[in-house]
Amino acid sequence: MQKRTLLAPYILLICVEVRSYLPLNILILLGVLIFNWLLIYIIPNKGYHTNAQDMSNTSYENNTSTTCANCGKGEEDGINLKSCNACKMVKYCSRDCQIAHRPQHKKECKKKAKELHEIELFKQPPHLEEDCPICFLRMPVLGSGSVYMNCCGKVICRGCTHAVQSSSGPSLCPFCRIQAPDTDDEITELERCRVRKGDAEAINNLGIYYLRGSYGFPQDSAKSFELFLKAADLGFSRALFNVANSYWFGRGVEVDTKKAKLYHELAAIRGHASSRNELGVFEVEAGNMIRALKHFMIAARGGDINSMKNIKDLYTEGYATKADFEKALRLYQSYLDEIRSTQRDEAAASDDENKYYEPAF
Repeated sequence: MQKRTLLAPYILLICVEVRSYLPLNILILLGVLIFNWLLIYIIPNKGYHTNAQDMSNTSYENNTSTTCANCGKGEEDGINLKSCNACKMVKYCSRDCQIAHRPQHKKECKKKAKELHEIELFKQPPHLEEDCPICFLRMPVLGSGSVYMNCCGKVICRGCTHAVQSSSGPSLCPFCRIQAPDTDDEITELERCRVRKGDAEAINNLGIYYLRGSYGFPQDSAKSFELFLKAADLGFSRALFNVANSYWFGRGVEVDTKKAKLYHELAAIRGHASSRNELGVFEVEAGNMIRALKHFMIAARGGDINSMKNIKDLYTEGYATKADFEKALRLYQSYLDEIRSTQRDEAAASDDENKYYEPAF
């Protein structure tokens, strides 16, 4: 290949010398042939990607391969192929093949996995809670705006609980209509019953009881972390937030800021606006103002008041524009429009414990 490349200047020199002896059409044809020859033999030596490399990347992106990336065995052989969990680009017939192919695949895998994570992290997340099962309005994210009923495991907005309590008495569940527990013993027994049924919110609540030492439970941060982790494994976003804070503050576990950020990311992806705001704060501390603003914007749409204050600070300090600030106000107002109702306003006016939102400014 190298010898052929070195011959190219001599061939061109010969063409120049014989230009007066050959017809013009022959010279043009000869020039085209030499040009194509240079494209084939010289340009690949300059370090450009070959077609084979490009085809390989395309097959990874589309993940349409029906063969194992390591041994080449295919689905036509009756083998069940599984995609790489991290990047989803290649498939393997067994764990052994995946391990064997890891050195070759590692760099590309990490790059693609990071891209997929960024897409997942910054897309608009789902609502933190399901809509109220009684009035069917969006549930407020403010903790005092709803209540968990440990008799039936439903989360009811304060507007609906206030309406039922005003008409039927304070000890009747708005959803299942049974008598609500009166004593700490009755509350904890119902809570334990929900825990035995695998109710993630009940498990998380039990963790809070141990953390605070409430309802007769001993204060035990290690036990609370264990319960938070169990509820987090079930995908409960509030538990993911609590696990993140446990790692951040060292409650029942050693301080680990990397794991704290990881669990905040998992919670944010599932719609936890406070975790989203914390991610924005992390980015501000790292000097990544553009990423911080993205997080704060998503948190504002999710109803987090602290993110609104942070966006205002970015605007004041020149890291966000007036248009950014106005957009944030519209996003937060959109959230308020979805959660507000006359019934909830009446509940909030009757007792501060029923407060379900905070005005932007």
